[in-house]
Amino acid sequence: MSIIICPGIHEPALTESFISEWLYPISDSLIYQNKVKVLVFPGHSLLALSSLHILQFLGDRLQHELKSPVVFISFSAGVVGAIGAAYSWQLLGGNVKAFVAIDGWGVPLCGNFPIHRISHDYFTHWSSSLLGTGHNNFYAEPPVDHLSMWRSPQTVQGWWVDPSIEVSPPPERLTATKFLHLLLKRYEDN
Repeated sequence: MSIIICPGIHEPALTESFISEWLYPISDSLIYQNKVKVLVFPGHSLLALSSLHILQFLGDRLQHELKSPVVFISFSAGVVGAIGAAYSWQLLGGNVKAFVAIDGWGVPLCGNFPIHRISHDYFTHWSSSLLGTGHNNFYAEPPVDHLSMWRSPQTVQGWWVDPSIEVSPPPERLTATKFLHLLLKRYEDN
């Protein structure tokens, strides 16, 4: 399985912090066992908006692994480019296992792969769901600033909610890091 990280338009240090605070402490064992390949799209500029550039990046790195499962994790403006790249990757025969949009406010999301939204506050969670939501989403409570979701998800407390269930169980309280870890584990196991 490959994890494709698509940052937004911000300082590269924020993405380095995201990776060190979320990905490596939790999934070291998976990475060392070669079960997970992590690819970080280098576009911290307007290239984050470009599906074509993200798709080219994927093609260059996974050209012989088209059927290997891919999980997209995108942030802010990077959600725009990543969702288009995910659709295109699937149209080319690629296996999109899941798509995670972190604070992709205002970006319509739909597809025939699982989609998860992570939001920095309840308003963003609620208003983004009007543009498409999937199963198993997360919103911060108390609210945090936008960049905190990417810089330090281990400090963000909030709620795991699943709007797809008609009679939903009570939301589950956890950190954004734990939520992402549980999603990754689910897709790594399946």
